[in-house]
Amino acid sequence: MAAFGWLTPRRRSATARSVLAGEAAAEAARKSTQDESVSVSAPDGEPQFPVHGDDRAAAFFDLDNTVMQGAALFHFGRGLYKRKFFRTRDLARFAWQQAWFRLAGVEDPEHMQDARDSALSIVQGHRVSELKSIGEEIYDEYMAERIWPGTRALAQAHLDAGQKVWLVTAAPVEIAQVIARRLGLTGALGTVAESIDGVYTGKLVGEPLHGPAKAEAVRALAAAEGLDLSRCAAYSDSHNDIPMLSLVGHPYAINPDSKLRKHARELDWRLRDYRTGRKAAKVGIPAAAGVGAVAGGTAAAIALHRRRR
Repeated sequence: MAAFGWLTPRRRSATARSVLAGEAAAEAARKSTQDESVSVSAPDGEPQFPVHGDDRAAAFFDLDNTVMQGAALFHFGRGLYKRKFFRTRDLARFAWQQAWFRLAGVEDPEHMQDARDSALSIVQGHRVSELKSIGEEIYDEYMAERIWPGTRALAQAHLDAGQKVWLVTAAPVEIAQVIARRLGLTGALGTVAESIDGVYTGKLVGEPLHGPAKAEAVRALAAAEGLDLSRCAAYSDSHNDIPMLSLVGHPYAINPDSKLRKHARELDWRLRDYRTGRKAAKVGIPAAAGVGAVAGGTAAAIALHRRRR
């Protein structure tokens, strides 16, 4: 699922599911946007980037620890507990997973898989529409204050240049779409779960959108949107997203874990770190980013709720 073993020969059988997950995420993202700029000078004499008016370029942002401190899945679980969707022992598990994530700064495969398995066990039989409405409230309560201003400014620079900006995350696609809309982004690629007539079946479409599946989602969306990936940018904190970062012509390591930092330095990728009090490297964009609602809508996706009756 989220295991690093995806990249080893013994897990090659997961590739087909990764492709399926990626294509489903791309379809959900485009459906969502269908339902509902100034050039920036780069430092040190580099060419302007993003390029104003380049409609074949776009930007793809990982969510957890790149755009937002911590994991969206765990913040959402905290909000659900407040609304008595599950028991105290479940909250304790969420709290431990979130504490580990914040301390380690990387995605732990076992923790992430446990959270998603729990989600699937409680979603079956519930309506897709429930998640979107409660997700709006939880964003305001727990997520809004955890957005990294520096990463948000990077996204705004692409929007100001007339480019589309997409979140790409293993989080449930409905939650990802709420966050994207509230940040004024174009839309979101997220994990998609099967639903029939607006009701969850408890099954995923392919795999969670993680690792290689993210790359497949970006590839599928780029093909559908007519994008040139060599002119696109991607941003992530995790070495798990090296497949996605390697697809584009402008990869950025944001708040990178140690493996991604090493890889980025070896390939001369740009790095930005917003986790400390020290002044971050100049990025050639305004420090403040305005936000305007761009896209909305919802699609069949994995959820994390069961209302106690």
